[in-house]
Amino acid sequence: MAPASPDGLKVIILGGGIAGLTTALALTKYAPPNQVPRIEIFEIRPEPATIGGAVNLTPNALRMLDHLGALPIIRERDYGRTIDYLEIFDVYSGKLAESSFAGPEGKGIGNPPYKALRITRGDALKGVLAAVEKQENITMTCGKRTVKIDETKDSVTLTFEDGESVSADLLMGCDGIHSVTRLKHVEPERKAVYSGVSNAFGFAPIDKDFKVHFECTAINFARRGMLLTSYHSSAADSVYVGGLMQVEDVGSRDGWKAVGADAEKTRQELLNRFGDAKIPCIVPLIQKAQDFYLWPVFTLSKEGKWSTDRVMLLGDAAHAMPPQGESTGIVFEDTVLFARCLTRWIEKGKPNTMKEAFDAYEKLRRARIDVAFEESKSVVKTVSDAGWLGHTIKTFVVPWYLWFTRAYREKHFVEDVTTVDIGY
Repeated sequence: MAPASPDGLKVIILGGGIAGLTTALALTKYAPPNQVPRIEIFEIRPEPATIGGAVNLTPNALRMLDHLGALPIIRERDYGRTIDYLEIFDVYSGKLAESSFAGPEGKGIGNPPYKALRITRGDALKGVLAAVEKQENITMTCGKRTVKIDETKDSVTLTFEDGESVSADLLMGCDGIHSVTRLKHVEPERKAVYSGVSNAFGFAPIDKDFKVHFECTAINFARRGMLLTSYHSSAADSVYVGGLMQVEDVGSRDGWKAVGADAEKTRQELLNRFGDAKIPCIVPLIQKAQDFYLWPVFTLSKEGKWSTDRVMLLGDAAHAMPPQGESTGIVFEDTVLFARCLTRWIEKGKPNTMKEAFDAYEKLRRARIDVAFEESKSVVKTVSDAGWLGHTIKTFVVPWYLWFTRAYREKHFVEDVTTVDIGY
């Protein structure tokens, strides 16, 4: 791959997770050929975090990964499991509905068509990381804690805990919900707020003769939460078990770590909530799941500040929200749209300041994020504790809601932000 160009921007990315890595790929791919940026990624952890639950990569998410060169690697390594359709169940009465990714001809949605992919966060990250490693202009350094961010008219400088400092033309804050970039520089007063729900997840190894009630992925609604059960590899020898449920705030990040460390207590909580399920495999899957972890879902307030003159926030650092089915795809679209806006500014001869490209991106993106944020609120309501009547109403509403919103969802699935007019 092409090395960095002498005239290319120098870019720092804070955060070596999937948002930071895809941002590096997008800035590289869409840069003018003679102005490939020099990109340095700094990650606070000692190595990239390949742990976590399983996510659903919708057709628009897979389209972006394909454009960025990561999807072929994911396919080649046989990461994840293709989803033709997502099944929705009431744990007390059975199947309620399906949400299909097969498209009109059974090949997927969009042109070219993509279905969906259930994949662990770790495997998704490894696929993207492999794509990054092919790029000569991108380097990553782990174990770097940022303690100070200074911005001038001409540059932005990071100072690390070890005393080292580094400067660049542009800083990308891709460092998640508790973003140092946001909290130390862009908008310190905008702090993460607990949503009221948490995700308890683990992976259940199963034998070939273990019977499940789903083809690939099932959303199982109960009176006290929602349980996701899904294969996440072609081998089908393990099921991801993730319970999204209302949990009282424990008050601090250290407190959450302590609660989350008690795997057996988390397992018992899931059994208390879903143990009365009439679907036979639900309880055994909870019992089989290993290394249960409790992950509190934090959000940011709607809107907020995304940038300064030389610093831009992307992904959860800018607009974290409860999971609403398209969260990962939204992040990938962020990175590609921003890269296209920045490239247009470069191609125009860098008129005025870099903030011109930032403003163009925000004008394009804010409306979509605001809609997704409002949609995410319904997720919190849907998984919150409900009585018999409230749950019964929900089981009637969900199938109609899926039917009514099908065209709207597919509109997002066919979108390709690599070709959309950025109006700039």
